[in-house]
Amino acid sequence: MPDITALDQATSMIEKAWARPIEVLEVLAVRRPCDDPLLRSAMHIRTALAITDNAAAVHRERLHALTRPGYVPAYYELERIVSSAADLRVALAESGAHVQAIRRVVEASEASSTADRGPAASLSRAAVARSGLAPRAPGQVPDQPVPAAVAGPRPAPGPHR
Repeated sequence: MPDITALDQATSMIEKAWARPIEVLEVLAVRRPCDDPLLRSAMHIRTALAITDNAAAVHRERLHALTRPGYVPAYYELERIVSSAADLRVALAESGAHVQAIRRVVEASEASSTADRGPAASLSRAAVARSGLAPRAPGQVPDQPVPAAVAGPRPAPGPHR
């Protein structure tokens, strides 16, 4: 059973958050980027993660080839071993940072979706509707303003006759 890579982990998080397969989400992120900017961000980060994950796999394979059992590396290969190990550590750190960034985007998406369903959202929609700023259907006549009260002298307070 192969190890779960950072790319697999990120793909799983994105699919779970948007409840669709990654292939469908890729198409949505490209064709309708304004519909869900958080999805677009997650997909961009996932693309960077795919590149980093591939680099980590290459460095890992090179390191395993240079340090396989029974193989004695030549003196000039020691620098390649050290370099591959350092490059692998950098790629793994970058992968971890990308996964963390995707996790934050998913959390932001969940927070925005719960905010849309919360009482504050319904109160703000009601306030917009009452304020007259709500969009009207074409041809609909706007509400007539309420006539102002007649301003005049106020009766003096005191005993009534």
